[in-house]
This record gives sequence, structure tokens and C-alpha cells, in this order.
Amino acid sequence: MPLCVCGAAFFCGGNMRQLSFTVPPNYDGVSVRGFLRGPCGVSSRLLAQCKRVEHGITAAGHQKIATDKLHAGEVITLRLPQEKEKLAVHPNGAPPLSVLYEDDSLIAADKPAGMIIYARAGQLTGTLRDITLDYLQKKGETPSFHPLYRLDRDTTGLVLLAKDRYTACSVPPTIQKTYWAVCEGILHGSGTISAPIGTASGSKTRQQVMQQGRTAVTHWQAVGSAKEHTLVRCVLETGRTHQIRVHMAYIGHPLAGDDFYGGSRKWIPRQALHCGSARFLSPAGGEKTVIAPFPADFRGLLKALDLSADVANLQAFLHSGI
Repeated sequence: MPLCVCGAAFFCGGNMRQLSFTVPPNYDGVSVRGFLRGPCGVSSRLLAQCKRVEHGITAAGHQKIATDKLHAGEVITLRLPQEKEKLAVHPNGAPPLSVLYEDDSLIAADKPAGMIIYARAGQLTGTLRDITLDYLQKKGETPSFHPLYRLDRDTTGLVLLAKDRYTACSVPPTIQKTYWAVCEGILHGSGTISAPIGTASGSKTRQQVMQQGRTAVTHWQAVGSAKEHTLVRCVLETGRTHQIRVHMAYIGHPLAGDDFYGGSRKWIPRQALHCGSARFLSPAGGEKTVIAPFPADFRGLLKALDLSADVANLQAFLHSGI
């Protein structure tokens, strides 16, 4: 992945952020643009913005232009454009941001059920954006909000939030997420669902498997079964809207609580879906694995379904392959 190819070093001082990359031998003679756009994962947009910053691209204290050639062992430094301060809306009674991990480049937050990422009709405050900006403002940092992926309103768990534009564009390809779901019916072993997903005709939100949809691949593994339900571990190759919910319903095993896709709310009043962990490469912190514990209602569901005993074995599954 880009962040481990060229030995990135991240520096944050006040509102000034800069990145330094050491040129490896196999990139000797490559242009500044080729090196930064290639192994370093710098987007063309961010590169253009850095060129407009005073001393935005330097090596050994000298200004560099995109066509300059680099040499092995040379350290090239990017001075990131200052983040535009976003208006921190009062959270309006929402819980404070639950931080699972934080460094100078990103935050790993634990999103509760019922919270949306951005404001929309019907809910203008109390969003994840609001409580993140409020948290950063109180810390004296520039309020900025760059979610690296989204979770549905009633899906709980880990959300990664970048503090700057480089992190926002470079980290997503390195993320490996694990989801936990409780499905209706009994599943054994493991499997892969490869079925394209698109928006259902006549609906703005409902998704369905359809031939003309976008490629979607879900890997699943059964962890334990009881009372006609199965605890499942899911890993995604793609990130389509409602992907796990749609795919599990497609094979006849909708999520418990997910009445939008055919599940029953008998045991839990929301879809039983939790983003439980993420492994990623942070510009400031290096390779990290962060785990989000099950929320109370998910633990209660497992206990009610006699699946709690299987939870003791979850740590063994978190880092195993499917």
C-alpha cells in the first residue's frame, strides 16, 4: 500500500501539517509528480493545491516543481494546504464523540444506532459531523470532517474520520473492515455472495440485486447458530449502499430487526449489524487495528438468542481469513 512503500513521516504543529517521503532506490530518477501520484498516494487535486502553498513541495529545503527528477534517499516534503474551518453546529443533546483511537491524521469513532453521518431532511443536528466538529473545536484543532466511509443510521460501530485531505485520499485503499451481523435462519461454514446491487425502481433508498447494478461482493462466515438465527462475520470487497443487508436477504437470510429487507423486529428494533473492527495504515500512526465493542442492544440480542457463548471466540475470528 502507498503508505508503507516510501516511509511516510507525518508532522502536525498547530494548524500546519506536512508529510515527508523518502525516495526508495527503485524510484531513482522518477519525477516529483510520478513519485507523489504513484507510491505515495497523493491525489492530483491535492498535489495541485500543494503547489499553490508557499514552500508546498520541497526537498533539502529547496522548492520543487512537478517535473523535477528525484534521487534515491532524497526526502521530499509536502506542506498540506490549511484545512478550511467548518462551522461546528451545536450537537443539540447528542452524545459526545466516542473515540476508540486518535492520532494526528485521523480519528476512529464508535457510532451509535440512530445517528446519521450528515444532516438531512428530518434531522439537521446531532449528526456524526456535528459531534466530530464539536470535539475538535473543544480540543483547539481546526474543525474538519472527512469520513472515509459511511454507516447506515441504525448500523453501529467503527467509522474512520480523516483530519486532512491527504489522509482522506490515501487511507481508504488500505482499510480492511470486519462486520458482525445476526441473520435469520441457520447458516453453516462460509461463502461468498457476488451479486450486483442497484437502486430499486420507484425508490430513492431501497436497494436490490439486479443485473444492471454495480458489482458487489460479500464474504461471510458463520460463527454460531441458535434459535433459528446465526451470528455471521462479513468482509466486503466492495462498499455498496446496504450491501450486507441486501446480500443476506438475497440468499434468504435477512438480518434480525431489518424489516426494510424482510427481517423481523421481534428480537431487536433495528438491523443487527455492527462494524466491529478495521485494519488500516495511518500517515501519523502507521499500521493499526481498532476494535469497536458490541453495543448493549447487540449484546442483549446475542444473550437472548443463546449466542453469547460464541462471543468468547470472536477474538480468534477477528484476524482470521475467510
